[in-house]
Parts: sequence; structure tokens; C-alpha cells
Amino acid sequence: MITQTLPAEYKLSSYDYPLDEALIAQVPLADRDRARLMVLHRETGRIEHRVFSDLPDYLRPTDVLVVNDTRVIPARLQCRKVPGGGKIELLLLRAAAGPGQWEALVRGSVAVGQHLAFGEGDLMTAVVRRDLGEGRKIVEWPGEDDVESMLDRLGAPPLPPYIRRNPTPADREQYQTVYAAANGSVAAPTAGLHFTPMLLDRIRARGVKVVPVTLHIGTGTFRPVRCEDIRDHRMDSERVEIGSSAADAIEEARRMKGRIFAVGTTATRVLESAGAGRLKARSGWTDLFVVPGYPFKNIDALVTNFHFPKSTLLMLVSAFAGAQNIKEAYAEALHARYRFLSFGDAMLIL
Repeated sequence: MITQTLPAEYKLSSYDYPLDEALIAQVPLADRDRARLMVLHRETGRIEHRVFSDLPDYLRPTDVLVVNDTRVIPARLQCRKVPGGGKIELLLLRAAAGPGQWEALVRGSVAVGQHLAFGEGDLMTAVVRRDLGEGRKIVEWPGEDDVESMLDRLGAPPLPPYIRRNPTPADREQYQTVYAAANGSVAAPTAGLHFTPMLLDRIRARGVKVVPVTLHIGTGTFRPVRCEDIRDHRMDSERVEIGSSAADAIEEARRMKGRIFAVGTTATRVLESAGAGRLKARSGWTDLFVVPGYPFKNIDALVTNFHFPKSTLLMLVSAFAGAQNIKEAYAEALHARYRFLSFGDAMLIL
């Protein structure tokens, strides 16, 4: 019997690297656009070391910069069992089908039918309605039509688990892009955290259009890959939207021979989910998983952060830049002590 060898680009182990925990940024920089910027030229593998505020140097008047305008909701909730008082943490992922119902990741042991109390003096109660497996439950707030307003009062920013500190009030805005508009994410599109209003003004002053699309980040983006053949991984669906004005602006850039700069892996997945041919307005869901060999159709350059080992995000940038280029760039970033992950430094792939 002949055993077929799995190509390296499809092996989960190919996307591992020795991330020093000391390089995981725990807080954002006071000046967002002073983050370091590694510029990777994918055709040659050449690397430049710049500052994020230098990004306009790489843009031309006919280009468009496509950003994900999703807004992070304060989706992390502390509660307690009623009766009993045992502490439980919820990470609300998205609204479910029923009134007042949300899908949530639950930390702690709760059974279907368990009542939960939030806030001081049993301000509000919910009940666990269904078990979806893998720690996910359907939780219902009976009689509560606007769960998001409750989150504004009682929720905390859903900082990633590798940020080993408690959220602060400042994180509500720091873990948010300056152009965030559409509520719905449980993680920030972190490549966009480096932009400031002044930097965006400088970009627009060059004639570049800044175009918003939307992907509401849920478990699909950050769910771990556990299969050695990465092609067996399945992404959870996430909500996406491209407006007609965004589609028109991108098509106009194409006609003018401009380039499409995607800010982040989520903006990339929005554009690539639209398929080949003329870009049109759309609203729906995507479970697109990009691995090496994927034929990119709708982006020419990518602004991104430095991603976690074995993550779907690392696989996407490897598909775009070339796996060997990314390995060498990450080795250089580790050597040069770049700051990694959500609050870390940035990379521009040209």
C-alpha cells in the first residue's frame, strides 16, 4: 500500500513557529500609527522596516483602501447561577433566531434550564435554552428585546485570551478601529487598529478612496485548526456585507488600473467571497477558508498584523505572500523584536 505524503503547505505543523510570549503586545501604543511596519515584497521576498504612518508612501491616487467597519460589542459578561451563586462567564457570539436569544461561549458548567443573574441585586436574569456543543449555548433573556443595550451597561470588551490582564474602560475604544460603525463583532479587525483620523486624512489627500465593507467577526475567524491536513478544517459562517457604493468604488479603481489594498484578513475574506468578475453589492454569510494555492481575485495588497501560530489567519497571509516568504518574514520579525498579535505591529504585503 502506497502512503501519499501530505504536501508541506497543507500540514498544520508547517504553520507553527516559536512565538516568545514576551513579544505578545498586552497594551496598545499610545499613538496608534507609531507601530512598526514590516513591508514584504512578495515577488522578491525583500523586506523593509518602516513605521505605520509611512503607509501613504506605498499608495497611489488610483488605489482604494478597503477597511472592515465592524464594531466590537462589549460581549463578555460575568454572571452567576441562580440558585447557587456559582460564577459563569459568557462570550456572546451573535443573535440567535428567537427573541432575546444569543449564541454564547460559556466558561463554566451550566445545564439547559439553568438561570443566570447579571449585575448587582439580580438586575437581569437569563436562562440557558440549548446546548450546541463545544462550549456553545443558546442563552435567552426573556422579555428583553434589546440585548445589546444590556451589553453596553454590563458587558466588557472581549479581549483575546493571550492578553493576560483584565479589560479596562479604555479598552472599549482602544480595542476598536477609529472607523468602526456596524455593531456585531466579538473580536477587533486588528490590522485596522493602527489607523488614526489624521492618517486617514493623509491617505485621502493622496487621492486614495477609503472604502468600508463589513465582516462581523465570530468564531469563524479565531477558531483553532485541529486537523493535520488543514484542508479538513471547516470555518464557521460569519456575516458579511458589501454596499453598492463600495462595490462601485472598487470597480472604478479597477478601471483606472488602481490597486485594491485590503486592510486585514477579514476585509480580504469579504472581497474574495464575492467571487470573480464584476464586484456587486451583497449581503450574506461567508465560510471562506483561504489556504496556499487559493487563486486571489479581488485584492492586490494586504495590510495585516503578525498572527498566532497554526491560525487560519497565518494560513491566509501565507497563501497571499507565499509560505516561504512568510516564514522568513516572521523569523525576521522575531529576531527584530516586533510586537505580535492584536495590539502588536503591522505588515504590508505588496
